Amino acid sequence: MKIFNLILFLSLSIFGNAKTISGKENWTETEAERFNNQLAEVKEKIKTCNLYNTKIAFFVDMKIKSGKNRFFVYDLENNKIIDEGLVAHGCGSETGIAGNLKFSNEPNSNATSLGLYEIRKSYTGMFGKSYKLHGLSQTNSNALKRAVVLHSYSAVPEVEQDYYIPRSHGCPMISEVFFRRLEKIIDHSKSTILLNIYY
Repeated sequence: MKIFNLILFLSLSIFGNAKTISGKENWTETEAERFNNQLAEVKEKIKTCNLYNTKIAFFVDMKIKSGKNRFFVYDLENNKIIDEGLVAHGCGSETGIAGNLKFSNEPNSNATSLGLYEIRKSYTGMFGKSYKLHGLSQTNSNALKRAVVLHSYSAVPEVEQDYYIPRSHGCPMISEVFFRRLEKIIDHSKSTILLNIYY
């Protein structure tokens, strides 16, 4: 089975498609349980509004260190992760203890805000094309006011690192290559995609 998955991965890489990830096999039981709890929350939210995308959702696990893939594109119909990438957290989320983060919804905190977001329309800003984020939780209700958006940045690496990646001012900031893959998904979606940032 491992050989088959390796062949499938290499085939997809050669033909330039977004890489297929078999799922959560390498996660600990705790990581999988945490993800499944967040997944259940997203699925419940989708039921409340017929404007939400029922096929795809995005998840960011801030417990995973920033040098490792922690932004996941999830196929809600087939229940599997179909892509993943690095994502920065806000510099205001640093606590001085490696691996421990704090979060804030306050303006000028430069911190990441946890919770559910709607991915809204794109615009062109200082980082090029970006997507506005509308916070749906008490913990991220100031996202629009704080200009917390999904954007790329050239200093964010494309592949996993053994060290921490650059930090943002509170935005989920990703690599340019990963952004192009997400851009295709977002722009081709006729309904609003949900993003869940959790810890």
